[in-house]
Amino acid sequence: MSAIAASVPRATNRAASLSRAGQLFLAVFLIVVFEGAVRKWVASASTLPLILLRDLLAFALVVYAWRHGHLRRHKKITAAMLAWSCLVLGWGLLQLVGGESSPVVFVIGLRFWLLYTWFAIAAAAAMNETDYRTAVLAAAVVMVLLAPLAVLQHYSPPGARINTQLDGDEESVFVAVVGVVRTTGTFSFTSGYATYLTMVAPLVFGILGARKRNTRQFLFAIAVFVAFVTGALVSGSRTAAITSGMMLMAYLVGRLLFSKARNKVGAAMAVVVVLALTALFAYVFRDAIGITQTRFEQASEAENFVERVLTVLFGEPWVYDLMSWLGYGVGFGSNLATYVRTGAADVFALAEAEGGRILMEGGLLGVAYIAVKYVVLGIGLLWSLRVSIRTNSPYAVLVWLTTTLAIVSWPALGQLTANALLGIMLAYALLVFRYPRLEIFPSRASRS
Repeated sequence: MSAIAASVPRATNRAASLSRAGQLFLAVFLIVVFEGAVRKWVASASTLPLILLRDLLAFALVVYAWRHGHLRRHKKITAAMLAWSCLVLGWGLLQLVGGESSPVVFVIGLRFWLLYTWFAIAAAAAMNETDYRTAVLAAAVVMVLLAPLAVLQHYSPPGARINTQLDGDEESVFVAVVGVVRTTGTFSFTSGYATYLTMVAPLVFGILGARKRNTRQFLFAIAVFVAFVTGALVSGSRTAAITSGMMLMAYLVGRLLFSKARNKVGAAMAVVVVLALTALFAYVFRDAIGITQTRFEQASEAENFVERVLTVLFGEPWVYDLMSWLGYGVGFGSNLATYVRTGAADVFALAEAEGGRILMEGGLLGVAYIAVKYVVLGIGLLWSLRVSIRTNSPYAVLVWLTTTLAIVSWPALGQLTANALLGIMLAYALLVFRYPRLEIFPSRASRS
């Protein structure tokens, strides 16, 4: 992704067209993004069929990578994941024997705890450079499509057709303040849109910092960045506001920090242009910023910020008093398991924070899971720093900073969309190490 990426084509790493792995990855990605739109505006009964379809496609990618030997590219990661899968499987069976789970919840738990992590590993092992490039550009194009939709939702009343679902009404629409909705884009819930904004952030900045070979590519990069800024400004989401702002600052600092000495002036000029564009659109959507500020003020009156951060990182305080060594069953706290058990999925069964849900579901296994997560994230961040230094680009660090935020804070074991988006995010993160010098806009010679 570096602006000075090697210009000599490497025939062994490049392919002229999408591989089967790339096709499966994009299919899963597009279903995740647009399944909410189908449920909201076309057929509310499509929820389970669409979830089943993308899960089958994700599993098909894992099988494809295994059958064709691609997983051998990541022998250590695959071996570690296989050991972890055996541990989760054995612990889940122990919970069944102990009467803390049921066969259906157990299967759901295997899906939430394992499937999309295997999907990420398989994608990173099997996708070629063209697949990776296309996946990055696809996420950017989706952002360009989502931004106008989010603006339309923001300026439409809560009861407007674009803000309601087929089986819902105005009362079920989440609002930032009275009369102004929290935008959802194509997703069925506000968290899905906010999560997507976080996931796409490093890809947007990667495209912005990539080498452009013509005016069309330059305009595309600007359009993607403007769409991202606009989408974040009108989201009405505190999470989107915080993460988007953090990633923007990290990109600006990284652009100056990692660029070579002879490119510092150009990097500084790029930073000025980005800041100017951000300021311009912040002025255009200043009313949306005011609404988000109001949400922050209301939240500060109801909760302590430090306590909120600690809850996100380690779970609710009361969880430690209620958790058992065996846990209540892997998958028990997910919205899918709640729907299967009760016919409704309005709330998470065990805990709202991801850390608390992990501990309540897994018991001692949950403690191990949290420890493994932080070890993996530490290793990933260190490796990404080495890649950014070597390539003179902040892209690798930005991807792993976002992955860290996602793994720590997203409700991946509880919410279907977040679970799949985390798998996609992790695939991008692992692909950074396989293709550290990816050219988003390659020359014609590179494509052949």
